[in-house]
Amino acid sequence: MLDRTRSNRLAFILHLDIILQYMTKIDKIDRRILRELELDGRISNSDLAERVGLSASACLRRVQELERRRIIRGYKAILDRSYVGGGFTVLVTVGLSRHLKADQEAFEKAMKAAPEVRECHNVSGAIEYFLRVEVADLEAYKFFHTEVLGTVPQVSSITSYICMASAKDERG
Repeated sequence: MLDRTRSNRLAFILHLDIILQYMTKIDKIDRRILRELELDGRISNSDLAERVGLSASACLRRVQELERRRIIRGYKAILDRSYVGGGFTVLVTVGLSRHLKADQEAFEKAMKAAPEVRECHNVSGAIEYFLRVEVADLEAYKFFHTEVLGTVPQVSSITSYICMASAKDERG
């Protein structure tokens, strides 16, 4: 029995060591690479290398390693939502009737299926969810409020905040 406990401790220490290695392997150059890619995900490798002070091959190896480790999870285009029917943004808080796992899963499934919902966050506090909803206009939001949120049986409260402007938005 004692050997098993010792073996479990050793496995835990090895696992923790691997985690710590990953946590400490982001140095100043990696941070600069990440900052530059956040600003411009389409930057060429040669331009990125120049900005961070590396050779192109060393820069490419670092970017590939950051991708392999899933620190960089992907690249995407940032759209002007007003051109694709989503220029009207509403921040919505949602309370659920019950605090059961099945209710949370059902609500999240409904929000994943709703294209108007751009973000869905499970939060702590007086409500359970915080949504970012993007639609064409107030009429489209009213439809979403009634026909989507209003038909999810787990929902007990909805509070809508119409976004008038965004002084800072770094979502990418």
